[in-house]
Amino acid sequence: MPAECWLNSQALNKEGNDAIFSWYAKYKNAVLEGHAAINATVGSLLEDDGSLAINRAALNAVKASEDVEFASYAPLKGLPSYLDLSISLALGHERSNLENLGFHMTSIATPGGSGALYLTAANLIENGQKVLLRDRHWAPYAGFIAGCNLKMQTWPLLPNSSSKTPFFDHSGFEKSLQSLREEQSKILVWLNDPAHNPTGLSMTPSGRRACLESMVTSALSSEKVGHTLVIDAAYAMYAEESHGWAETIREAIEEGMPWPENLLVCFAVSLSKSHTVYGLRTGALVSIHPEVEVVNRLETVFGVTGRSTWSAAPRVAQHAMSVLHANEKAGSHWSSERDRLKMMLDERRNTLLESCQNYGIVLNPTHDGFFAWLECKDSVEIATKCAKFHVYVVPLEHGIRIGLCSLRASDCDHFASVLSQFIG
Repeated sequence: MPAECWLNSQALNKEGNDAIFSWYAKYKNAVLEGHAAINATVGSLLEDDGSLAINRAALNAVKASEDVEFASYAPLKGLPSYLDLSISLALGHERSNLENLGFHMTSIATPGGSGALYLTAANLIENGQKVLLRDRHWAPYAGFIAGCNLKMQTWPLLPNSSSKTPFFDHSGFEKSLQSLREEQSKILVWLNDPAHNPTGLSMTPSGRRACLESMVTSALSSEKVGHTLVIDAAYAMYAEESHGWAETIREAIEEGMPWPENLLVCFAVSLSKSHTVYGLRTGALVSIHPEVEVVNRLETVFGVTGRSTWSAAPRVAQHAMSVLHANEKAGSHWSSERDRLKMMLDERRNTLLESCQNYGIVLNPTHDGFFAWLECKDSVEIATKCAKFHVYVVPLEHGIRIGLCSLRASDCDHFASVLSQFIG
């Protein structure tokens, strides 16, 4: 194998191109050849004319920043104003309620939501242990986990039969928690909700409550096992319940649910989607716990990890978005822009669901965010056949990801017509 004498054993296993970008390249080649191609590949939100959808309020805030905000380092843990903002973005209107209930919060600026996930994998579980996540997930999770010398354990995305939690396999989750609790000294759960990538699934209040109660029960039963629930909230701002997890935590505490000392909840925040600043790589890891000593210690550990990994997260968007949200008029402009983009996504999703129903295509449940999902075994074969009709999707393990973020509502009928020819 070329370069084998230099590459370590982990690096030797790194092969292949990213499926999303390779299928997007096929779409672009079709356009260059003059075909009226349909694009359902990319993970960035596009306008109907194919241009990148940009929240103008966020862009204006970046452009208004002084030169020094572009050129200077940010503090290693992040700009204080941004760290405060990131907590509000994670918890929304429930922030003050949770503070009044005795919770303490901390935040560390990261290069995107990916950086936030990395901090948890690098610090909140031992080498060789398993991270628990759903069996349908964003593919790069596997790379983050392997890169930290960890393994994966999954539970099903959906329950097999009728359930009080139709979009959360409570039984499967409990079984996985039990097995890990018996094997490991720490439990780390990554849960991409709401607006799950790659399906667009969002859990209901009953599902969130069941998940939280399972974590609490597990932590109480094994006081020496650290339990961490990480909410990957990358697409939350395009969901109907953007801050549903904060609401669920507040409601549970008000109703008397105990909070174990060995339970931590974190939010992986990304400004890439919510503020359409993908390339500025701005995110945060927000952690909440009733003990201030806990969050202070985590702040130190995460800050040191960031320093030795990426030095400091990029500054300009931290500054610009802090200024934006501190100004009532600018913040209102951002909200109206976000609402416009969400309405566009909702229209595309509703149109696609109607078109698929007309052609007998059964998609997975999909509610919010950038994507929809077709469960299938022969995803590459189906995608290849669709591409011959210049319809482009992303084939992944177990199914096809449909990028509503790039699929125009006016193309949904033709899209479903082509897709229907190759499934069944």
